[in-house]
Formats: sequence, structure tokens, C-alpha cells
Amino acid sequence: MNSRTLTVRSADGATLHAEVHGPEGAPAVVLAHGWTCSTAFWAEQIRALAADHRVVAYDQRGHGRSPVPAPGGYSTTALADDLEAVLAATLGPGERAVLAGHSMGGMTIMAAAGRPGFREHAAAVLLCSTGPSRLTAEATVVPLGPGGLRTRVTGAVLGSKAPLGPVTAVSKKILRYATMGPGSAPDRVATCARIVHACPRPSRYGWSQVLAGLDLEAGLRDLRVPTAVLVGTADRLTPPAHSRAMAEALPHCTGLTELAGMGHMTPVEAPEAVTAQIRELTLTYLGAHSVNEEAGA
Repeated sequence: MNSRTLTVRSADGATLHAEVHGPEGAPAVVLAHGWTCSTAFWAEQIRALAADHRVVAYDQRGHGRSPVPAPGGYSTTALADDLEAVLAATLGPGERAVLAGHSMGGMTIMAAAGRPGFREHAAAVLLCSTGPSRLTAEATVVPLGPGGLRTRVTGAVLGSKAPLGPVTAVSKKILRYATMGPGSAPDRVATCARIVHACPRPSRYGWSQVLAGLDLEAGLRDLRVPTAVLVGTADRLTPPAHSRAMAEALPHCTGLTELAGMGHMTPVEAPEAVTAQIRELTLTYLGAHSVNEEAGA
């Protein structure tokens, strides 16, 4: 697979690790991962799409190989700046791509929706397991009824400064309960645990504070390109109520997909379904056919 890496500089000087996979000149896909994840989270999508797409993936600031930002470097403005910088560095002038964002990656897309660079390059969007606001109020990670107590406890749990420590049988069980469907395969749970536990503690905490106060409802309404929405029915972090409301509010929603029994980590839990959504968008809005289709298979 043809691959290269590059360092992208954002508006405030922060540097970002980015990767480009697949043939030059192929239809472009840009992948934005979520909180505590990295480009490794998209491994299955990259593997499946890079045969006939040019796939761009980048580590959000403070994740993977992108350095932990300086104090003050955590904000939805920074997320939007970073995405604009990645688009400018990896796509040609006027070149359009399908953008897929998981969790905080979807929030990144909403934050950038009104930006000139986004409007220049975005042909269509997939919002995957995400939400625009009220994240701690709507999350069902804490087994309490809706209300102020659950919201406060959820905020304390997700915003904890405690180290996650090594990946163990107990930590994998906790991670599966909080972020994945009850039937998730052990190898997929282990994959998610390795990625999440590798996130630096300062970055995990810094972004948790941004997410706790998130309000991107205006960005959602600014998202005027064709947008598909996908969520797992067992998602405790961004439950389906978010996706249903987004589908109603989006100016051009192409459809809402609810994956039965899947949790929050849909690109890892249901990689084929997520990849199929991206392929459908590239086919419809970029005219991209797969290698097998072109060969008549």
C-alpha cells in the first residue's frame, strides 16, 4: 500500500501527525478520530479503502504522534483549525473529499462546518457515534436515572485525572462496559483498550473539559453538505438520542443508520458497516467506484 506521513502545522503553531494512504489521484477520504484515540482507530477503514481511495488520517492534537498541546490549546476552535490545516496540507486547491468523524472527530467536523477551508474541500460527511452538546447529561455510562446527580457523576468519571494504568482483564471489562456493545469480540476490546490507554493523561483530561461544556448546535446547522449519521444502539457515551436529533437538525441528512447491539466504538466494533457508509458517500458524491466494480467483478 502506497503510504506517506507528514507533519502539519496548525494556526497556533501546534504540529499534527498525518498519514496519506493509497494511490495519488484517487478519490479522497479524510478520517478524524475521537477522544483518547488515534489514527490506529481507523486501521480497518484504511486497509479496506486505500486500494482505491486516497485516505488521509491524522492524530488529533495530544493524541497518537501529535504532541500534547500547551495550556490553552484545548478548544473547539483548535479542533477546527487543525482540520482546516490538514485539509490544506493534504488536498489540492478545490479538491473535494468525503470526511468521516468518529465521536470527537465528528465534533471537529461540526466545529469546522462554517470555515472556508471546510467548505472548499468537503463533498460529504459521515458523523459516526457523536453528538453536538449535552454530552454528560445524555451519557448513560453511570447507571443512574437522568438528572443532575447522574450528570455530575458522569462528569467526574469522564473528567478524572487518574491514570488509566496498564491494560488488564479488569480494565478491558470496564472499557467494554463504558464504550462498546455487550457482545464485542475480545480482540476488538483489546484493540480499543490498547489505543485508549496510550492516550497521554494531560490530553485525556484537557479534552474531557472541552467535551463537558460542548455546544456545537450552531455548527451542526452550518453543516450544509450531504451528511450521513451512524450510531450503535448500545452506545452509552453518545446515545442514539443524539444521532436522531442530529438527523432532524441537519440541513441535508442523507440517512440515519442505527447498528443493533453496537456501542460507541463503531469503526472498530462494526468496521464493515462504517466502511460501507464511507464508500456509499464517495460513490454518490465523488463518483468513486471500487477496484472490483471497475473490473466487472
